[in-house]
Amino acid sequence: MQSGSKDAWAITREALSEESAVEAFRSAAPPGTRLLAESDLQASLDRALQSHAPGEDVHVFGYGSLMWNPAFHYAESFRATVWGWSRKFCLSLNMARGSPERPGVMLALDRGGACSGVVFRIPHHMARNELMLLWRREMLTGAYHARWLAVRSGSSRLHALTFVANRQHRRYLAALDDDRIAQLISNGAGKLGTCQAYFDTLVSSLEQLGIRDSGMERLKLAIALQVPNGRNGRTG
Repeated sequence: MQSGSKDAWAITREALSEESAVEAFRSAAPPGTRLLAESDLQASLDRALQSHAPGEDVHVFGYGSLMWNPAFHYAESFRATVWGWSRKFCLSLNMARGSPERPGVMLALDRGGACSGVVFRIPHHMARNELMLLWRREMLTGAYHARWLAVRSGSSRLHALTFVANRQHRRYLAALDDDRIAQLISNGAGKLGTCQAYFDTLVSSLEQLGIRDSGMERLKLAIALQVPNGRNGRTG
């Protein structure tokens, strides 16, 4: 999350912990980008924790990059599913893995369907500190809402914090078809890398976890059809 090389922009626990790294990320945002202040992030986290019983561990549901790079400390992780929400590329992106010159698209939970992912259990005594790192990562632009959702893992049911699309945000993309989303994924590139690299890692992670997502399978096909032989020649 720092300015400079792509490696310096890597999302790590250390970068999210350092105030200077977070401020560098803020300063590198494109003109006109609205970012929440640190005090606003803390207030948002406090509101989210108001409905959580003190002294109980916190569960976080990851459906995108959190699955392979949580960047926070946790005690255990396991597969789980949420109902009424699905994994969608529905947020425009002009920083991190996008730019004004090469805009991309980012993943969120959006209404409808179901989504399988990974739940992380954070011990209660470290929950707020670890969640603050997550808030700096996910809530900075206001494009997500933090929500407690019911998740199911085997026969167990619990509530977990996750991040859903803010449909009122100017970055929200309503009703884009797969071809247009595939174009944005193939095109998007910024200081953190490319949207294509993110998508490839997502698909690989889902396969490793044994999770089938029909929406992502359709996008994979649409991306392959963007150019001859299913290759766009970009790496990130």
